[in-house]
Amino acid sequence: FSNVISKSDVKSLAEADEQEVVAEVQEFYGDYIAVNPHVFSLNLLGCCQGRSWDPAQLSRTTQGLTALLLSLKKCPMIRYQLSSESAKRLAECVKQVITKEYELFDFRRTEVPPLLLILDRSDDAITPLLNQWTYQAMVHELLGINNNRIDLSRVPGISKDLREVVLSAENDEFYANNMYLNFAEIGSNIKNLMEDFQRRKPKEQQKLESIADMKAFVENYPQFKKMSGTVSKHVTVVGELSRLVGERNLLEVSEVEQELACQNDHSSALQNVRRLLQNPKVTEFDAARLVMLYALHYERHSSNSLPGLMTELKNRGVSEKYRKLVSAVVEYGGKRVRGSDLFSPKDAVAITKQFLKGLKGVENVYTQHQPLLQETLDQLIKGKLKDSQYPYLGPNTLRDRPQDIIVFIIGGATYEEALTVYNLNRTNPGVRIVLGGTTIHKTK
Repeated sequence: FSNVISKSDVKSLAEADEQEVVAEVQEFYGDYIAVNPHVFSLNLLGCCQGRSWDPAQLSRTTQGLTALLLSLKKCPMIRYQLSSESAKRLAECVKQVITKEYELFDFRRTEVPPLLLILDRSDDAITPLLNQWTYQAMVHELLGINNNRIDLSRVPGISKDLREVVLSAENDEFYANNMYLNFAEIGSNIKNLMEDFQRRKPKEQQKLESIADMKAFVENYPQFKKMSGTVSKHVTVVGELSRLVGERNLLEVSEVEQELACQNDHSSALQNVRRLLQNPKVTEFDAARLVMLYALHYERHSSNSLPGLMTELKNRGVSEKYRKLVSAVVEYGGKRVRGSDLFSPKDAVAITKQFLKGLKGVENVYTQHQPLLQETLDQLIKGKLKDSQYPYLGPNTLRDRPQDIIVFIIGGATYEEALTVYNLNRTNPGVRIVLGGTTIHKTK
């Protein structure tokens, strides 16, 4: 079984095993999807009804999260986001399982206990709404990654063997080396890959005169074939991403998205959103996304112009299903709901940092945005995350800075947050962070 099996289930199995064919029962804790070396998902959509858990999904999430803890051999202390009733509820359910199955969770004690931090997506509804420009995140946003598979059947003129491709860092060296790089770098790396491939190509006139020649050819062929598959796969994927970026005017759209997420200039943002709503190349989906971002950021601004933008969406012919999402996203992740201040720096240090960043100019206008998770984890690693906002479940607290951290986001994580965790793991030796969510989001 892929998780803890109850005594009553074993009893039912034994009673049903009339032929006595079951020799033994084993528990193998793999009741979740490993997405990247440091990212996992439960592949659950719509885990809550309004602001409360769907009971079946709460049970499933508890199972998945406890299976992860058992497979990593961690018995953690638990912290949760105070502003989210769902986070507290999940924390309590996980704690109940740990208490009930205390023998399974009796792992060798470490000097600093591991920490499970449970967060709620509604605290940062901005991150899943943004276009992405690093390879893995961009592929998921524009094409969709489903259990490492990508459906390319809609790509114009696609060949039969490329209708569905697999992108897995374990089996694809090019993908492993490029998944966190910016799109511009991917293009030049693809070119290098192709040039390398051309050099290694078996010569058409290769002489196969001796047995040794034939043997050498056969030995090299599988590697050549594998490389050939890698080249054609990535050339196709990158080509399709480029086509969609051009067709949907995404460079311009993304620049305004970043302005809405990172800057505080209301009149400039409003002007730019209006300009793009007039642009026929911008899809109704992207138009609605821009208005959602505006609604979240400037929800309580004195010059809020949301009604006017909603009228423009309607006049543009944006369907009602997309228009309805604007109020839904504010209800889900608006100021009333959030426990954190999503748009303005928290303290003098952060304000200074933002000012200096503004002076130096951002290295890439399309990747200025940092998810809220970046700051939360940064504070946690430094031992500065406030207990008043992220309390511990139970009386005990960590005296030392945490080293083993598992972050779980109710309502789903994103590949942008996966990149954040990857970078934090790289730059903080001695700290290991694993990120999980009920699902891995893209805007749709």
